[in-house]
Amino acid sequence: MQIIPLSEGVFTIDKTKIFVPFNLATDDLQQRAVGSLLVEVQPFVVKTEKDILLLDAGLGFSTNGQLQLYANLQANGIAPGDITKVLMTHLHKDHAGGISIKDKLGNYHLAFPNARYYVQQKELEYAMDIGFPSYMAEEISVLENNKQVVYLNGDGIIDDYIHYHITGAHSKYHQVYWIKENNETIFFGGDDAPQLQQMKNKFIAKYDFDGKKCMELRQLWWQQGKEQGWTFLFYHDVKTPYFTFEKE
Repeated sequence: MQIIPLSEGVFTIDKTKIFVPFNLATDDLQQRAVGSLLVEVQPFVVKTEKDILLLDAGLGFSTNGQLQLYANLQANGIAPGDITKVLMTHLHKDHAGGISIKDKLGNYHLAFPNARYYVQQKELEYAMDIGFPSYMAEEISVLENNKQVVYLNGDGIIDDYIHYHITGAHSKYHQVYWIKENNETIFFGGDDAPQLQQMKNKFIAKYDFDGKKCMELRQLWWQQGKEQGWTFLFYHDVKTPYFTFEKE
């Protein structure tokens, strides 16, 4: 399988939950609002024998009238119409901003016309109910009653090789994925397992729905990955997009 990180850069976020671009070379974190955190945003493409998978969809920023996610894909020789499946861990705006695009009339459409979108049904219902600032209801409303969307309920398997498991750890209905092909396993934990350093340390975040569960799951997955030779993808770690264990 081929892994393609699609970094959208580094941002700061404070209690307003607004993502503000941050230049590591020139910007000063101390000049941002008190309590601002640095956040890196990085969707992935995984090319398999069956599919071109998009794993989460970034912030949805546009530059020069073009979705940044489109530009990142095209820089890697991939057209939006080439994506066959969009696998969503959850629908927080930094993961779901790129699932849709707005036309000149102000109407939203799914950004990947030939893809099936895989979303936990309860996550969508919850996101539409809670709304701003964590969820952008207007942008994700296109998922409702859409023929391209596959609503998941609990755990399962997609096309015999993509396994998904609902954890309820980072967010109430968060899910994670294992992509298994030719004795290779890629694990995508979304915000349950967002950075390499969090896998190596007992870290509990206040911003998680269940921080203790997140920490415990990271320890479990890290050990399983070490034993079974997984490749981990890290959505919020542009310095270390992925890490592979050699099989023991």
